[in-house]
Amino acid sequence: MNLCKDQDEASEAPWDPHIGVNDENADRGNWASKTDYLLSMIGYAVGLGNVWRFPYLAYKNGGGAFLIPYIIMLTFAGLPLFFLECSFGQFASLGPVSLWKSVPILQGVGITMVLVSAIVSIYYNCIIGYSIYYLFASFQNPLPWTDCYDWSNEKCSKQNKDLCRKPAAGGGFEVVNVTWLEEHNESCAQENIIPSASLQSPSEQYWDIVALRRSSGLDETGEVVWHLALCLLLAWIIVGVAMFKGIKSSGKVVYFTATFPYAVLLILLIRGVTLDGARQGIEYYIGTQSDISKLHDAEVWKDAATQIFFSLSTAWGGLMALSSYNKFHNNCYWDAIIVCTTNCATSIFAGFAIFSILGHIAYVSNKPVSEVAQSGFGLAFIAYPEALSQLPVSPLWAVLFFFMLITLGLDSMFAFIETIKTTLQDEFPQLRSKGIHVTIALCTMCFLLGLPCVTRAGIYWVNFIDHFCAGWAVLIAAVLELIGISYLYGGNRFIKDIEMMIGKKQRPFWWFWKACWFVFSPGLLLAVLIWSLVTFTSPSYGTVQYPTWGVAMGWCMIAFILVWIPIVAVVKIVKAEGNLCQQRIRKVCSPTPDWGPYLECHRGDRYSQQQSPPPGNKQTHLSLVYVTDFDTGL
Repeated sequence: MNLCKDQDEASEAPWDPHIGVNDENADRGNWASKTDYLLSMIGYAVGLGNVWRFPYLAYKNGGGAFLIPYIIMLTFAGLPLFFLECSFGQFASLGPVSLWKSVPILQGVGITMVLVSAIVSIYYNCIIGYSIYYLFASFQNPLPWTDCYDWSNEKCSKQNKDLCRKPAAGGGFEVVNVTWLEEHNESCAQENIIPSASLQSPSEQYWDIVALRRSSGLDETGEVVWHLALCLLLAWIIVGVAMFKGIKSSGKVVYFTATFPYAVLLILLIRGVTLDGARQGIEYYIGTQSDISKLHDAEVWKDAATQIFFSLSTAWGGLMALSSYNKFHNNCYWDAIIVCTTNCATSIFAGFAIFSILGHIAYVSNKPVSEVAQSGFGLAFIAYPEALSQLPVSPLWAVLFFFMLITLGLDSMFAFIETIKTTLQDEFPQLRSKGIHVTIALCTMCFLLGLPCVTRAGIYWVNFIDHFCAGWAVLIAAVLELIGISYLYGGNRFIKDIEMMIGKKQRPFWWFWKACWFVFSPGLLLAVLIWSLVTFTSPSYGTVQYPTWGVAMGWCMIAFILVWIPIVAVVKIVKAEGNLCQQRIRKVCSPTPDWGPYLECHRGDRYSQQQSPPPGNKQTHLSLVYVTDFDTGL
């Protein structure tokens, strides 16, 4: 292997746990192996949404018919953007902010990406904290949400029938089933009837009353729920320990965390299909109940595009950050194909495991599948736990399920923190030798910022941040990213950069990618963005509506995330030299003099006129010569 550093020089360098002996980049380090990288990328892309969101979307939007818009959106929006970001990060070996030396006027887009990852990491680890709490609670037999125990109230019922509050023999009241009264020739006064529509299952009340201790709304913050705070602390400790040596340690942890969910899903699927009613659940998910007419509904296409976009984690900065640690000649094209295909296959596979067991609970409770099928928190912490509680050896299945949720979430958390850490170390190279301290500081800060999410109103904050932060800001960043690289930096220039890494390709090879980068991908994402804004509805959690001040705060949060795009653009223009209209704008839309491959040995003839900055200080501009022979158009 032709390394770009002298081996003797490398052996004399100060020891750094983040740098390996065989790393070609002695400043930033590289992945220890290709497998470390691929598993980290798969773990980042395959997250909680693949299990608790996609199956429900498929069921809601026509079952098997939903796969048509889903695959189309993957082909023309998800995969092209995924390939672009992986190539971009690997080419320059820089994080999502420093990468925009390629188009300085859009450096604010990189800041937006990092801010989104930072904010999402705060509430995302709270969800892992919920899963840890349920994991501990699962070591009980019977499971604590199996029946209406002492913690429940009068609206708790395992049966979907009206209840009656009748006077008890010893005074007070007791709650009985109306059917029982009828069988004993008794009646119930109308004012004492509790209608079935207002009843809650034991798993729902356990989630609200025991786990969350949920308040009435965002206005009622309440105290910190300490068992959740301790689980959140444990979640951050796990993240910090796993990332103690950066990608060198997290790259080994993912061998378990990225593969274990597949083993659990397979076990759950095998168990699920052997249960009564499983076929009914699968039929609703992706079988004969599929409705091809749903494809005429624009909402279906919007859901498909949104799910693909967010499940692949594009425009969050993580793909660029993780890819920046690849060796220069790694084949990022096949990486993108492998990861995107695996991500989508996992979503479809997870649906079979989920709906086979939901079909069973519908069969046992004599309800239609539509009444037990939920998404998000409702699926993960209410519907599925209720289904598991009805299986033989229920604690075993609950432990496997919640442990799977934890491992699914941890992989994404590794990428979120690595994105922030990489950005800081690229912008402030002196922090590279203090990687351990940076990791500890980030985990500590995020834990403290996450404490409001484990108060009695915590679930409202988690749902609130997810609704606003992980939506429009990311779509806007993605559209600007595609425009910046395709039109300002230049599509042909970018293709030549990629060919420096993976080798020369025939022109027809690039026709599809160029069509997507220039037209299809930004067009589809822009359409989804506009449609989302037009159909905006105020967020809610169940039946609880958010107050006006909460919605206003949500828009302020989006503004805070996006405002750096125009601010940085204006600052760059003001600091540039020359005439405003002709020279300044042109200059800030062109690469800086030190743009190009990180290492001198990779810069080749195309970047030979530019002198690479010295190691450890990539921010210094050393050359005043620009490469001028690049094509920028189609």
